[in-house]
Amino acid sequence: MAAVLKIGDSELDIRTLLEQLHQHQLLPRLVQEVVIDQAIEPIDYDPEEAYKMFCNQRKLLTSEQREAWQVQNQLTPEQAQRLALREAKIAEFKEQTWGSQTESYFLERKINLDRVLYSLIRTKDPSLAQELYFRLNDDGESFADLARHYSEGQEAQTGGLIGPVELGVPHPMIGRMLSVSQAGQLWSPTPIGEWYVITRLEKFVPAQFDEPMRQRLLDELFKKWLQETTQTTVVQPLLS
Repeated sequence: MAAVLKIGDSELDIRTLLEQLHQHQLLPRLVQEVVIDQAIEPIDYDPEEAYKMFCNQRKLLTSEQREAWQVQNQLTPEQAQRLALREAKIAEFKEQTWGSQTESYFLERKINLDRVLYSLIRTKDPSLAQELYFRLNDDGESFADLARHYSEGQEAQTGGLIGPVELGVPHPMIGRMLSVSQAGQLWSPTPIGEWYVITRLEKFVPAQFDEPMRQRLLDELFKKWLQETTQTTVVQPLLS
């Protein structure tokens, strides 16, 4: 069987190439790219406008900058233009397919997109956890000082302070507690797995449906669609 690709001193025929794709788990990525190409094929987009937008996003404002970028990425001008057109078509595909759904999707996801700044102490000793809670709640001792001295996780290095992080990031039980907290609210020791945790909400930062968030949600919907479509796409070799 004739070689179709040479890499260094290795010449690969089509059967070996397929075996290599499987072995190195590259076939799923190839399938994804083919699925994308099939989806965006009907979309009409001006190539010149696509390339202009592509260059502006990368701050390639002069011909010298564009040429240097192409050399760095081992692309010919024609390949760079095709890459730009594909990127623009993908963006248009996302917009046409899910653009009208992003606001409702945001409302569905908002509880996990809101961010919190919170303090945490964790210990495996329930008696110590109860003592630290009383020292915080009754004696007004510094959360940061107690966390540095007694917390058994990495948060000890920051005085127990974590975030801001999205509410979907912490342990689900901590996330639920923080989601119904008022700023400054201290929670008594709560068992989570092997730990006893004391938490206090410092600041609640609600998610905003702005343009960066809208683009993020478009990307999420696109990735979800791509994963589902790829999983149901039949792939079969046609070699005899």
